[in-house]
Amino acid sequence: MRPSPPQPIDQAAVPWLLAVALATASPHGEHLPPWLSVLFAAALLWRLWLWWQRRPLPPRWLLALLVLAALSGIAWQYRSLLGRDSGVAMLVIFMALKPLEMKTRRDAMVVIMLGFFLLLTHYFYSQSIPTGLWLLASCTLLTAALIRLHGGSQPPAAIIRQAGLLLLQALPFMLILYLLFPRVSGPLWGLPQDAHAGRSGLSNEMAPGSISNLILSGAIAFRSHFAGGIPEKADLYWRGPVLDAYDGLTWRASIPAAGRPRMVPVVEARGTPYSYSSIIEAHGQRWLLALDVATSLPAGAVQAPTLEVLAREPLRARSRFAFTSSVDYHANRSETAAALQQALALPPMINPRARALAEQWKSRPPARIADAVLSLFRNEDFHYTLRPPLLGADAVDEFLFGTRRGFCEHYASAFVFLLRAAGVPARVVAGYQGGEVNPVDGYLIVRQSDAHAWAEVWLAGEGWVRYDPTAAVAPSRIEQGIVAALPQDEPLPAIVGLDADWLRQLRYRWEAANNAWNQWVLGYNPQRQRDILSRFGMANPDWQGMSAALAVLSGVALLLVTVWTLPRRRRADPAQRAWQRYCKALARRGVTRAAWEGPIAFARRVAVERPQLAALTSEAARCYAALRYGRGDSEQLLVLQECVHRLPARWRTSP
Repeated sequence: MRPSPPQPIDQAAVPWLLAVALATASPHGEHLPPWLSVLFAAALLWRLWLWWQRRPLPPRWLLALLVLAALSGIAWQYRSLLGRDSGVAMLVIFMALKPLEMKTRRDAMVVIMLGFFLLLTHYFYSQSIPTGLWLLASCTLLTAALIRLHGGSQPPAAIIRQAGLLLLQALPFMLILYLLFPRVSGPLWGLPQDAHAGRSGLSNEMAPGSISNLILSGAIAFRSHFAGGIPEKADLYWRGPVLDAYDGLTWRASIPAAGRPRMVPVVEARGTPYSYSSIIEAHGQRWLLALDVATSLPAGAVQAPTLEVLAREPLRARSRFAFTSSVDYHANRSETAAALQQALALPPMINPRARALAEQWKSRPPARIADAVLSLFRNEDFHYTLRPPLLGADAVDEFLFGTRRGFCEHYASAFVFLLRAAGVPARVVAGYQGGEVNPVDGYLIVRQSDAHAWAEVWLAGEGWVRYDPTAAVAPSRIEQGIVAALPQDEPLPAIVGLDADWLRQLRYRWEAANNAWNQWVLGYNPQRQRDILSRFGMANPDWQGMSAALAVLSGVALLLVTVWTLPRRRRADPAQRAWQRYCKALARRGVTRAAWEGPIAFARRVAVERPQLAALTSEAARCYAALRYGRGDSEQLLVLQECVHRLPARWRTSP
């Protein structure tokens, strides 16, 4: 048996397929190099021009050269053909060039399937509400292109309406699968190695400019919801990495010597404990950013000797954690000799003037030395700015006795250097300070612009005590936020400096909607699935129970959709029934309408094959087209229904 020849593509379907390519690939232009976006646009415009001018498609050897050149460019751009970015770039190029060899329906199906695959890749970069809406619209367009490809010529509005109806019918099954499909902790498929690249946030080291650069981002770092009252703004210190190693320019977290036992932190909480849950954005590090000192940890987390809370693995997805914290405490009143020695270490032969100044304070008690440094910042001509001058090898000397302009990292670094030079154990703590309560959902929002650095000093009998040198220079930074602390000409993210009340209210509502989306859609993890199913009587849901419930509910949904659809079709479309009766009558005489053949095209073919039926079939087709796709009336329906009776007697069929 010889295989049937490839079915040529309907030329009128080409614009639908080009629209599919544009909708599914163009949002990636934000992440692609400019030359690749230009190549994508040029290829689609070329194909559109060939279609418009009815010109032949380019030869295959030319397309092969274009593919090789594009792949070489991608390999040069990303230094690899593997990984997230290079993989997405290749899919975009394939989507741009495939229409240039699209002749048959099989080629068109490749474009549509490639479009569905490209939709998934958008989640590598964004999982926001606008992305979800765009992908839903693109999915509707892909379904409409399938209908146009297989259903023949129809008005675009009718095709889009039918695609929307099909997706609406699939909605119950989508919801059932979303709720009951057994969740796994990670993605269903392995992500490329660079899928988590580009995360912003604190790093495990601090150099001049590292935090001030972070301030320029208005992105949300995490949200917290308190079970009771929220602490005062001046107490909102969210602990990140503790940096106790200094090389003269950069502060880093020290690495404990191998084999040395690590001290278990001892926290004596005082005052009111605060219970809260935090939804932390993925930042690629292990810190969980608890409020100052945590006294109760989430499951699986540990508290380091330096008091930061650490997850088992770097945080690669937005996650929720529950804590209890105290802002009034004694921490590690008994500290190990190794930790105290580390908190006194300084590189030799740098910052001689700062060392000489600290030498004058050595005879004082440690707390008095700390007060002396704060008094220096408070009473001398120091300035708080995001644009400090560059510093050289003796950075602390140049800052204290020269520029005197800096951000929180400058003041924390200089404070700890002076304390160590005076013989007092001290270290730098990086994290966030403050936050803004969203009145719509009650969540406290902490942004990257709230990034901060402060200091901790170990005092005998008290343990590690927090000192914030920035507060001595700019008290409004701690009490009112960074907007109040910086001069008006300093650059800040627009979202932080919104003054108009209506814009601020709009931002609150949008962020509350995003928070709900994150919790109920993106944050639907195995634990939340178990919590929700337990409310419906599945106390200990396992995969067998969920699979059984999935099968039963899917069957019920299928039955309901069938019951809803069939009577609706019978009631709502008498024109289609009359047209089908007419076509059936002609089929018995050897003129069969193809499934993809529209009424007008079918009437033209009947006029060629059965000229004696041309007028009658043309009248029936016009009435059906008007009723189905236009604004037909009851008189046209009556004419259509009568057409089958007006067939010659020997051709008439029984209804």
